[in-house]
Amino acid sequence: MDDLTEAAAEAPAASGTKVTYSANPLAEQVYQLIKQDIFSFRLFPGDRFSENDIAQHYGVSRTPMRDALFRLAREGYLEVGFRRGWKVCDIDFNQLDQLYDLRIVLELAALERLSGAPHDAMDALRAVWCVDERERESRPATMFVLDEGFHRGLVSAAGNNEMLRVHNEVTERIRIVRRLDFLKAHRTSATYDEHSAMLHLIDRGKFGEAAILLRAHITQSKLEVRKITLSMLATARDEKLPFVS
Repeated sequence: MDDLTEAAAEAPAASGTKVTYSANPLAEQVYQLIKQDIFSFRLFPGDRFSENDIAQHYGVSRTPMRDALFRLAREGYLEVGFRRGWKVCDIDFNQLDQLYDLRIVLELAALERLSGAPHDAMDALRAVWCVDERERESRPATMFVLDEGFHRGLVSAAGNNEMLRVHNEVTERIRIVRRLDFLKAHRTSATYDEHSAMLHLIDRGKFGEAAILLRAHITQSKLEVRKITLSMLATARDEKLPFVS
């Protein structure tokens, strides 16, 4: 497997989402790689680049590259200017507010349906979150993946596939800032405490109390996103790609 194929295969595995390949498999691979570079801030909000430079960087022709770039533009990650090349879109915090509000609606609705779910439907979540402090994960890059898995697991346990589909789409849109929530140690410990508390309440059938805690939990994440500054984004940046300006 070449570097391009291998890296593209690894990117979706890290996010826990299923990849649907396009008619052009190479364009799909490039799409996944560029999006992963955006999520890791190697491509930073405001960065500009040309099609030629990025095609050379990934070692592909312009046709699959353009397919990938225009797909990312349609999804709101990139914008293209006449004779100005491509630019990574600035983060739209108002849109993120709305997406977090939608998360609250979806997850509260899922929680209401958990009373009829099998008792063991969330065993995997308990195994991750109801653990001793010495077993807790501390790496931000891993924590945000685990956090996504917890909230996706709640919605999945409700048994509504359409609800899960929409929730996955929301999760994808907020992923670009989600891991920043775990750059602070207290947010990691609070997430473990709150997730395990929710699971214990669900186990005891106290869904109303679990709903109150869930709403407060997501709302706090939403407020933390509002505190994000460009300097915080720069701290999270893995590296600057050589072709950006």
